Amino acid sequence: MKLVKKEKNKNLEENKKEAKEEILENETKDKNLEEIEILNEKLNELDDKYKRNLAEFENYKKRTEKEKLKTYERAKVDLIEKLLPVIDSLDAAKKISEDEKYTEGLDMVYKQIETFLAKNNVEEIKTIGEFFDPELHEAISMVESDKEEGIIIEEFRKGYKLGNDIIRHSMVIVSK
Repeated sequence: MKLVKKEKNKNLEENKKEAKEEILENETKDKNLEEIEILNEKLNELDDKYKRNLAEFENYKKRTEKEKLKTYERAKVDLIEKLLPVIDSLDAAKKISEDEKYTEGLDMVYKQIETFLAKNNVEEIKTIGEFFDPELHEAISMVESDKEEGIIIEEFRKGYKLGNDIIRHSMVIVSK
């Protein structure tokens, strides 16, 4: 009997030990599951932050590219605005020059400037024979003419545009 009792006690001890190990194992699994959940939440947070930062960076790149392009276009317009008085002077000099060789030289320089303007998408605003458009033209005078009312009959100063943007309005005389 003592042996059976000892064996029962031994089995009981083993059962207790196994139960403790199982409880410890379950507690460890529960802790691991909690840690996994916490880590998954942190991973999701970091993934979300990463995606937001990536999108923000892409927007930043697009915005800076647009700003760079605008700055370039503005610099181009500023340069051309400063060049326009020189073009006006060349044009006036061509008109009053009596020396043929001198006029030829002015024509060559003028053609180089026209080429430069064309390469930079700068166009002269059409005037003579066109209807007056306040978006493109600046009327300095209206005169009686055999032309239809509102037709530009004389150009006082050339106007220029870059794409759809007006660099300088044409100064014109309009028929009334």
